[in-house]
Order: sequence, then C-alpha cells, then structure tokens
Amino acid sequence: MQLLKHSTGRKVILSTLWVFFIFNIIYADILSLMKVTFTGYDVSSADNAELVQAILSPAMLLLIAIILELGMVMIVLSRVLKHAVNRWANIVIAIIQALVLIASLFVGTPTMYYIFFATIELATLFFIVWYAWTWPKPTVA
Repeated sequence: MQLLKHSTGRKVILSTLWVFFIFNIIYADILSLMKVTFTGYDVSSADNAELVQAILSPAMLLLIAIILELGMVMIVLSRVLKHAVNRWANIVIAIIQALVLIASLFVGTPTMYYIFFATIELATLFFIVWYAWTWPKPTVA
C-alpha cells in the first residue's frame, strides 16, 4: 500500500485555517450589525441613504456573497483537491481575499474592532499563502 507523506496534514491545517478565517469574518460582521442596531445608525438621512444604497446594491451584495463563498468553499476544497491544484487554489483565493479585505479598510472609517479582526484575518491569509507556497510535493513511500 502506498502512503502519501506531507499531504494529509497540510490539507487538514489549511482547511482549519479557512474555518478560522471565516469565523473571524462572521464575528466581525455580527459586531457591525450590533453597532448598527444599538447605536441607531441613521440611514434615513440623504447622505447616509445614498452611501448605503451604493454600497449595498444587489450587484454589490452578490459580489460580496461570491467573495465570502470562495473562503467557505476552500474549507472543503483544501481537504479534497490534489496537491498541485490545492496548493494554487489556496494561494490564489487567499490573495483575492486579502486584496478585498485591504480594500474594505478604505470604505468609510473602519472601527477599532474591525481593524482588529482585519489584522487577524490578514495574518491568517498571509499564513495560508506561505503555508501553501512552501507545501512540498508529496512523496510516495
């Protein structure tokens, strides 16, 4: 029986990192919803309503959903894809997620908790890129 070395452990770790990343996104969004709910953010004024409509258009919400789904699908794909495809999928999707996350810091004024979560998320994404980049080709024993 052939045994692949160095492959299964990386798959599990990468999948777990994607779970950690997604949980951070979820909790950052929950805190943002709590802020809107408890502070009574006024979306009725003309300036705020236009900003919210521009940011949360149906097309933008679809784009956000696709970007979030990329991170969620990597939880599964990290475990099932073969080495070469898995490695590149983790690198490419993590870079896309990092670019979107960095761009999100320039929409409005980010709160301190959002900067905190974004820092954790970026560190996780950079680690995913590094970990996938340094993933050696599995050897057959």
